[in-house]
Amino acid sequence: MNPATAPALRDALVTAGFTYDGVAELLGTRAHGALARNETSPGLARTRGGSPLETLVRLFLLQTTVPLVEAERALPGLVDRLAVDGLVAQSVGEVAARLDCRPYAVGHDGGDVDLWVVSDLTPGLDGGPHRVGADHVLGISPASTSLAQLTLRGEVGSALDLGTGCGVQALHLARHSGRVVATDVNARALAVTRFNAALNGVEVDVRDGSFFEPVRGERFDLIATNPPFVISPATGERLVYRDSGLPGDRVVEDIVRTAPRHLNPGGWCQVLANWVIERDRPWDERLAGWLPEGYDALVVQREVLDPASYVELWLKDAGLHGSPDYLTRYDTWLSWFDDQGIEAVGFGWINLHEAGGSDGRTELLSWPYDVEQPIAEAVGAWGAAVRADVGLDDHLRLRPDVVQETYGPVGAEDPESIVLRQQVGFRRARTVDTVEAALAGTCDGDLSVGQILDALAVLLDLDAAEVRTTYLPAVQDLVRQSFLTR
Repeated sequence: MNPATAPALRDALVTAGFTYDGVAELLGTRAHGALARNETSPGLARTRGGSPLETLVRLFLLQTTVPLVEAERALPGLVDRLAVDGLVAQSVGEVAARLDCRPYAVGHDGGDVDLWVVSDLTPGLDGGPHRVGADHVLGISPASTSLAQLTLRGEVGSALDLGTGCGVQALHLARHSGRVVATDVNARALAVTRFNAALNGVEVDVRDGSFFEPVRGERFDLIATNPPFVISPATGERLVYRDSGLPGDRVVEDIVRTAPRHLNPGGWCQVLANWVIERDRPWDERLAGWLPEGYDALVVQREVLDPASYVELWLKDAGLHGSPDYLTRYDTWLSWFDDQGIEAVGFGWINLHEAGGSDGRTELLSWPYDVEQPIAEAVGAWGAAVRADVGLDDHLRLRPDVVQETYGPVGAEDPESIVLRQQVGFRRARTVDTVEAALAGTCDGDLSVGQILDALAVLLDLDAAEVRTTYLPAVQDLVRQSFLTR
């Protein structure tokens, strides 16, 4: 792949209207949804007109051959060059894609920016062969989208995309970072990332090497990584985009333990990860042992899979479902889980923040519920609030999205429970008592915390000093969990 070809390709894609919105409008809701499920028939029916946009959709997204004359119309003067670079294959009268080229839209500065991402062809379209090579370069996936939604987007001087794959995280980072370094051990992934950087007109320093090795001695303001986290016995062919070659969840543990050496003051490391849940041991107790001293850490477990479901997921991902050795692989993997004492596998986010304190503030949260995406803003708010020390003289406000829910028999004088629930961000819920609910409802910035607590003590005929002592820690929690703000 020759990055020198990329600018001309970008011009052709723009001229044809080959953008995310353009493709979505052309395909319509039904065909666009079908393509997301790897089904092409509705899309083929919508793209028979021979326009440059239709040709590009058929060629790169629907992965069907197109007439040479139509390909040359959509990619003027480029077909031969793209064939030499390996993006397409040209035969007598026809052109077929050898790589995927996909439009992608990202939010930036209040608007959307059009990007394009080249990767290996999507396997398994229309139920076709699903097997991929060991050096397969995965394109935009649910995992990469999740990391993009998790990653903080404030302006930073330097950022690291650890294990870049096709480079999609680096493209995001380049929009708000002074410099971006992207690393990988897959030579094909590095070539694709260099091409994608050129295709989107951004600078990315692409380096070959394992994990932090290529950036030894360097520090960054932001590290984002979707490492090869699949937990397996490593008895089959290693797929570099998902298999680290390290035992269990060691790859994630090593990243969490090593990242602090590469963070600037105030820096963040954000990891999308799997982790082992051992038999008879709480998941959070085990992960707490990984967290570096002096760093704030927000760990969120979003999903838990039992061993059988996990094995099935990744065997199908590798295209092995229905293969002659499927049952053997399944049994070997499942037996390995049993031998290792693995009860389940957790999936979620690990966020480390170098906040400049000697004592790290940590929260390990099991939260499988819906959150507002992108979640990055809520993570940043947690980082700002977790070190907040609240005093009696502080004036606080209830976040405007917080609502109160009460539970109990219809018509009862007092509810059995009161719940404060956020409507945005993490959408946390917190059970409170009457005093906490009344305090939260009174926090509008006018009265201090001490004044509100004293007034509630009088209203409820309670001892004022005891109310202050009892409920000031609860106010602290309400601030750190972003129910109340300054």
